[in-house]
Amino acid sequence: MEIVAGFSKAGVLVIGDVMVDHFLWGKVSRISPEAPVPVVDVHADSFMLGGSANVLNSIHTLGGRGYITGVIGADTVGVIVAEQMTRR
Repeated sequence: MEIVAGFSKAGVLVIGDVMVDHFLWGKVSRISPEAPVPVVDVHADSFMLGGSANVLNSIHTLGGRGYITGVIGADTVGVIVAEQMTRR
């Protein structure tokens, strides 16, 4: 139990691939005749940090102090990562 009790005092450095999970929300109306995949009428989409950023989120959720290092691009996904990180 000492290890668990001291978790909030430890700093954890997370090194890995920072990813963004993109979710599409909608209704499946049929299966495509060209390939066995659903055809979705998309009503909304959302983004969530994935990869090593998800590990960082789990550390924070458990009360730990997490730090992350990585590189993000100067593109739409890079902007999403930066916005999601500042919300934490």
